[in-house]
Amino acid sequence: MTDDTASNGRKAGDVSAEDIRASHADRDEVVEILRDAAADGRLTAEELDERLTVALNARTFGELAGLTRDLPVAPLAPVVPAPAPVPAPPVRTGPPGKDIVEINQRFGTLRRSGPWEVPRRLDVRMHGGDVKLDFTQAVITHDTLDLDVYLSIGGDLVIVVRPGIVVATHDLAVGVGDLKVRVPKAAWNEPTELRVNVTGRVRGGDVVVRYPRRTLGQWMRGESAL
Repeated sequence: MTDDTASNGRKAGDVSAEDIRASHADRDEVVEILRDAAADGRLTAEELDERLTVALNARTFGELAGLTRDLPVAPLAPVVPAPAPVPAPPVRTGPPGKDIVEINQRFGTLRRSGPWEVPRRLDVRMHGGDVKLDFTQAVITHDTLDLDVYLSIGGDLVIVVRPGIVVATHDLAVGVGDLKVRVPKAAWNEPTELRVNVTGRVRGGDVVVRYPRRTLGQWMRGESAL
């Protein structure tokens, strides 16, 4: 009789979570984690280059997970029950928000996240840095946001949305970089809560529109971040 159980207790043919093959989307997700960590000063330029090289050539989840173990994201862990749903953020509450907000900044990273109030118009001029607008918990008091941006060479624009927020980028000029929209097709059928009309120019960086990034625990379990 053949013993099909290996010395580690797994049956022949079993594959651990870390040995599962990584996809292009998985590699891209880790690349974004690393870039955010470098922008926050957690990684030096040399460390970022080294880890990006490994991430882009990684074949398994285990190789990718090792790149973020010392960063402030959830580590790989056994499957546990999903946490209770987070209450939906406030929508259209309180007095009307500001009509126009203008931001002019040099270097660094411009971030808007948490329960920030979305104006009717947001003008952003960033010289030598990145812009990240996270609408996941934003307080929305208008149906539309006119977002006009100018990013100099090397700056990226990242827009994080939740269901019901539509981003139109057809009037945005992108130079050398790429425009990436990573919103599930199922979200297209959601009632529109806010339409973000993006205009302006991004000279030498990427423009990314996506849902919130999952923790590594959610990623391994195939769960959504929302």
